[in-house]
Amino acid sequence: MLVAAILASSMGFIDGSVISIAIPAIRADLGATLADAQWVSNGYLLFLSALILLGGATGDRFGLRNVFGLGIAVFVAASIVCALAPTPLVLVIARAVQGIGAAFMVPGSLAIIAKAYPREERGKAIGMWAAASSLTTIAGPIIGGFVLTALGDWSWRLVFAINLPLGLLALALLWFRVAPDHPEVGRKLDVIGAVLATLALMLIAYGLTGDGSESVPPLSHTILWCGGGLVLAAGFIVWEARSPHPMLPLGLFANIGFSGANALTFALYFALGGTMFYLPMTMIGGWGESPATVSLVLLPLGISLTLLSSLSGKWADRFGPAPLIAAGSLLVAAAFAALGLTAPLHDPWLAVLPSIVLLGLGMGLVVSPLSAAVMTSVDDGDTGVASGVNNAVARVAGLVAVALLGAVVASVFEQNLDSAAELPIFFGVVTDGLSGEEDALRLAATDAAFAAVAYITAALSVVSAAVAWLTLERKF
Repeated sequence: MLVAAILASSMGFIDGSVISIAIPAIRADLGATLADAQWVSNGYLLFLSALILLGGATGDRFGLRNVFGLGIAVFVAASIVCALAPTPLVLVIARAVQGIGAAFMVPGSLAIIAKAYPREERGKAIGMWAAASSLTTIAGPIIGGFVLTALGDWSWRLVFAINLPLGLLALALLWFRVAPDHPEVGRKLDVIGAVLATLALMLIAYGLTGDGSESVPPLSHTILWCGGGLVLAAGFIVWEARSPHPMLPLGLFANIGFSGANALTFALYFALGGTMFYLPMTMIGGWGESPATVSLVLLPLGISLTLLSSLSGKWADRFGPAPLIAAGSLLVAAAFAALGLTAPLHDPWLAVLPSIVLLGLGMGLVVSPLSAAVMTSVDDGDTGVASGVNNAVARVAGLVAVALLGAVVASVFEQNLDSAAELPIFFGVVTDGLSGEEDALRLAATDAAFAAVAYITAALSVVSAAVAWLTLERKF
C-alpha cells in the first residue's frame, strides 16, 4: 500500500519537476508556440488547482481506494495520450485530463497511508513516503535532462510514457493489497463551487495567454476574457459563502495568520513558478545549453529543500515561522535579482548555479515553517482543509504566473529585437540561419525578457517576506 502511494506521488512529482526542462524539446518537436508551451503547463495546473479540494472530499464520499484508483487510471491514460500527441493541441488537452486525474490522485496518497496504518506506525510510513518523494523530485529532472540530451528532442515523450508502468504497478498494488474503505454516503460535494472555480481560472488564463500565438494577446481580448473570469470568481466567492458544504470555507480567512500565510504563499509561489518555468526555456532555447546541464544546475534547489526542511521546522518551533519565512523569502528575492542581473553572462556554472544555491537556501527556510504556520493558524479539526487550501493557492499562483509573465516575456522580447523584429525569431527557441548581428539581438532580447521576469519575481518575494513578518507569529 505504501509503495502504491509512493508510485502515485512519483508520477505527479516527475511530471511537475521535469516538464519545465522538457518544454524546449516539446516546442522544437511539435513546433509549439510560446502560448502553446504555457498551456502545456497551465492545462495541468488549471484542473489540479481548481479540483484538488473536491478531489479530497470525493475520496471520503465514494471511498478512498476507489477514487484514488480512478485518479491514477485517468492520469495514466492521459499520460499515454501525452506521449503520443501529434500536435500541441492534443498535448494540451491531454495535460488538462492529467490535471483532472491528479486532482483525485494527489490528495489520496497521504490519506490512504493514514487510513491503512495505525497511529503509532503512521509517522514512520509518512516519513518513508516523504523521503521517496524527495528522491523523486531530485532524481527526476536529472534523469530527464540526460535522456533529453542523449536521445534528442523526441525523447520528451518518455517523460510521460514512464507513467504507464508506474501507474499499472500502483493500481495492481492498490487492488490486491488495500482493503476497500467505507464511503461516507451522506457527505455532500461542492460540485457547483468546483465548476465555478475551474471556469474562472480557465477564462483568466485564456485572457492572459491567448490562443496560441507568439505575441501578446490584444488588450481587448485580455479585458474581455479576464473580466469574465473575475465575474465568475466573484460568483464562486458568493456561492462558497452561502453553500452549506463549501469546498473553500471562507470563515478560515477571518484568522489573520491563515490569511497572511496564504497571501505570502501566492506571492512566493507565483515568483517561484514563473521563474522556474522561464529559466530552463531561456537557458536551453535561448542560450543553447543542453537539458543535462540545466538539470544539474537546478539540482541544488531539490537538495537544499530536502536537507533544510527538517531543520527549519525545528527553528520555526523555537523562533516562530515569521522570522524563518521572512529571511528565506529575502534570500529568494536576492537569488531572482541575481539571475536577472547575470543573464547577459550566459554562464550556467558561474552565474546561474550560485543563484540556484541561494534560492535553495531560501526555499529551504520557507517550506516547513509555512506548513507549520498554516496548520497552527486553524483549529485541529480544520487542518486537513487548511492544508488543502494552501496547496491549491500555491498551484493557482503557478498557473497565474506562467500565464501573466508570458505576456511580459513576449512583450519585452519583441521590443528588444530591434532591427530583427520582422524575422521569425521567438523567445525560447533556437533559430538557425541568423547573421552574427541578428543572433546577438536575439540573445539580448532573450536576456531582457527573462530579466524582466526575474525582477518582477524578486519584488514579489520581498512582498512575501513583508507579509510573513507582519502577519505570522514571532517568538521573541
